Amino acid sequence: MTPDEGRLANVSGALLLGGASTRMGADKTRIQVDGLPAAVHLARQLAALCEEVLLVGGQPPPEAPGRRVLDPDGPSSALRGVVAALEAARCERVWLVATDLLGVTPDLLLALLAAPAADVVAPRTPRGPEPLCALYQREPALDEARRRLAAGRLALHELLSALRVHWLEGEDLRAVDPSGRALANLNTPAELAAFRAGAEA
Repeated sequence: MTPDEGRLANVSGALLLGGASTRMGADKTRIQVDGLPAAVHLARQLAALCEEVLLVGGQPPPEAPGRRVLDPDGPSSALRGVVAALEAARCERVWLVATDLLGVTPDLLLALLAAPAADVVAPRTPRGPEPLCALYQREPALDEARRRLAAGRLALHELLSALRVHWLEGEDLRAVDPSGRALANLNTPAELAAFRAGAEA
């Protein structure tokens, strides 16, 4: 068995490590998840699914698997990380995952891959869309993201509105995330404590 056997060669995985973590008060890439720093936990999940893993921006722990990618010039924003990931990816389809989505599971990522083709396949809950746990078609998404970054139009929901999106939502989303924990966005110590309490329950 080769090291890459069973992993996807036609999808890249990109873990976005940027962000100031000001509301959390600690580096979110190093928050412990199942005994591992968050960046290591999520990067290993991506590495189990695909051959190419990108660690975009920030300072990943040395044990996180993947290739380091620096953010391009431009205003500090999640959009800058999206552009960096799409520019660096060797595959035409790219899973983008943010490090504050600690509950992301392989089932959710594979459901995005199995959905009908679109410029972006993204989950959408009653809270709204989740552009940082999504599958991007590299060329159309990168062209639009570059234009918006250059123009200072940084909102990710506006990027999605300019692209052809297939939404994973409703019963289809609940089938792969019945607890609703996979898309828990953890920005504060209180949100992290609630997430951990749910895991223990």
